[in-house]
Amino acid sequence: MSDNTHITLPDQQPLGAVTFAENPEPRCPCLLLLDTSGSMAGQPIAELNEGIREFYNELQNDSLAIKRVEVALLSFGPVRTISEFNTAESFFDPQLVADGDTPMGEAILKGIEMIKTRKEQYRANGISFYRPWIFLITDGAPTDEWQHAAAMVREGESAKSFAFFAIGVQKADMKILTQISVRQPVKLQGLKFREFFQWLSNSMKSASRSNPGDRIMLAPPLGWSEI
Repeated sequence: MSDNTHITLPDQQPLGAVTFAENPEPRCPCLLLLDTSGSMAGQPIAELNEGIREFYNELQNDSLAIKRVEVALLSFGPVRTISEFNTAESFFDPQLVADGDTPMGEAILKGIEMIKTRKEQYRANGISFYRPWIFLITDGAPTDEWQHAAAMVREGESAKSFAFFAIGVQKADMKILTQISVRQPVKLQGLKFREFFQWLSNSMKSASRSNPGDRIMLAPPLGWSEI
């Protein structure tokens, strides 16, 4: 993990300044916290990878979203920064691999810190931005201390620092997700990751066409959730 941090973070700062100069559009940040623990092995991780690929494809094919929507990927099992915040044109196919435990609390705290850092970079470069979205996708229960992370989610939501959404897959512990997320967690229908990411890309594209500060109304989670 230390190697990943050492490689990713120093390179990001100068790149960020150049990118903002070339593209001063407002940014719609979206952070995906992805459970890649051992229980996701097989079809679940394969469907998740395919869903992420299609998500980026959708954003790349939208002339405004490709300039405004920024996505970061953070996996947990263990906690790894797969991709810092970047517009969709910078997408590389991550091919997530399932392994390890479910350190959900650590992942949420690191994700909130990533959001805070990115917002500071926007402000430093005079870039306006929309309220960041955080999507937690998990098929299990935390294997670490998560109560502090839950408190930080409530604090961030209260301050309108971000909007946090929890998606439960298969045998996810929905009771714990309800305690972590201010919003009601949503259960994924089967392994409909592609349908979920289609919905998310449509939501991000709609958001990118609004003005920063506007109230964004998400479409109902139809076609991919258990109602």
